[in-house]
Amino acid sequence: MPRPLLILLASLMLAGCNGRSERAGGALLATSQQAPALSGSGEWLAVISDRGGRPTVQLRRLSDRSVVSVPQLSRHQPHSSPSLSWNGRYLAAITQRGRRRLAVVTDRLNGRMHPLPLPGGRDPVQLSLAPDGQQIALQVTDQGRWRVELLDLSDLLEPDRPPGQSLSTPALSSEP
Repeated sequence: MPRPLLILLASLMLAGCNGRSERAGGALLATSQQAPALSGSGEWLAVISDRGGRPTVQLRRLSDRSVVSVPQLSRHQPHSSPSLSWNGRYLAAITQRGRRRLAVVTDRLNGRMHPLPLPGGRDPVQLSLAPDGQQIALQVTDQGRWRVELLDLSDLLEPDRPPGQSLSTPALSSEP
């Protein structure tokens, strides 16, 4: 590897993206945190942290570092794989109901939790919610095999779009 490239890589590793680092939990909440998910607007952060020995979604508003409760998820633990929509209206996660893992989407605006049942004994492993909340990608296990499935949520959820973006905004094309 040429020396200038090696020096550049070393300096990037030491400095990070902008040389700044910040703890999401702060010094007061020094619990173990994992699986970070940032909303598209950058206003919300969801992490999995330990609460009473169980992995639990913790939702933070980054502007004032406050922790916001998500009561709809409190009965169904442990949690894993959080994902947020653009403005943080929708929080998707994998929960446990009895012995069964279940993907859910919580609408924080109206307080509803929407379970996403998977037929045929498939269990969710990881998920990723589209920024507008209209689709969700699920990694599932199906009889010992791993698959990724896309679910359309447009009949279930209203779009969560960036401010100023209307329903009639044209989609960007990848063609020249």
